[in-house]
Amino acid sequence: MQEETAQHDLRPRKPTWTHLALCVKDISKTIAWYEEFTHLKLLVRGEDENGYNAWVGDDSQAEAPFLLVLAQFFEGKDPFAPTKHAELGPFAHIGIEVPTKEMVDELAAKGKEAGCLAFGPTQMPKQIGYICFLKDPDGNTVEFSFDQGVYEKAREMWGK
Repeated sequence: MQEETAQHDLRPRKPTWTHLALCVKDISKTIAWYEEFTHLKLLVRGEDENGYNAWVGDDSQAEAPFLLVLAQFFEGKDPFAPTKHAELGPFAHIGIEVPTKEMVDELAAKGKEAGCLAFGPTQMPKQIGYICFLKDPDGNTVEFSFDQGVYEKAREMWGK
């Protein structure tokens, strides 16, 4: 067996949750949507024999990056074919907690104007908070929440 040479020098010191991957139809359109509707920014974009790829994420989280990996496969080059790629929804979603209720309202209004508002804004039970759902260009659900408590509970329990 031939030993493989590592391609990168910097690695996490423990198992680390790094990304969520989505198959997309038009990578440029999807990157633009995430940059317009979320705080995520393009980190890197590439191309290989199977198609286009991109990583988008929060540039303030370099110490613990969590990225949205996007892949657009060329016709006949999808390594998972013939399996179909499902979009996230109606409940499965990407969740983004925002600092104010007004931000949820603003994102819902912006999403409605752009034709991608799927739900809300609505006050839900305590563990959910005030939310709205938007649909990205590929039909994936993105939740924006205020007062959900994910951020607070993680800081409280894990002390960061």
